[in-house]
Amino acid sequence: MTRDELEHLLRACANVLNDRAHLRRKQKLVVIGSQSILGQYPAAPVTVLQSMEADIFPLDEPQSADIIDGALGEGSHFHEIHGFYAQGVGPTTAILPEGWEERLVKVETPATDPGIGLCLEVHDLAISKYLAGRPKDLEFTAALARHDLTRKDVLLERLATTTVDMARRKLATQRIALHFRRRR
Repeated sequence: MTRDELEHLLRACANVLNDRAHLRRKQKLVVIGSQSILGQYPAAPVTVLQSMEADIFPLDEPQSADIIDGALGEGSHFHEIHGFYAQGVGPTTAILPEGWEERLVKVETPATDPGIGLCLEVHDLAISKYLAGRPKDLEFTAALARHDLTRKDVLLERLATTTVDMARRKLATQRIALHFRRRR
């Protein structure tokens, strides 16, 4: 997914939500998946832009994420036409460090109107991926480290503020160490 595609998707999500409620208002949309990297790094390396989906929920009405998923999700007409799609998710889909909401990166351009994207800051995003630990998540976090988009010290600070059991914290710490050891 490219930054232009993310902006298109934010606009489409906002329009779907507004049409459902017969409104015309700004819709704040939180992007929590890997493509939230496009908020902070609009020209991110292609190796971190492999996904054709963006995980999104409406900030003010997270329960409306299913509307996004139904209209713009995988297999939808939108997906068939454009080749990318929105995955409607909830605010608890990802495990995030304390204070992540204050670090969201705003994406608001004429192309997003009436949507406003709120993308995870790269270290918050990486922590959620280190904790999820699926192979695709670890490939993503390794690429972030390889391209100097994350810093080990910031990741460890954020992990320390994340509510998670000790076993998962230890595993995430080991994954971070491995990704940064490979960089030498």
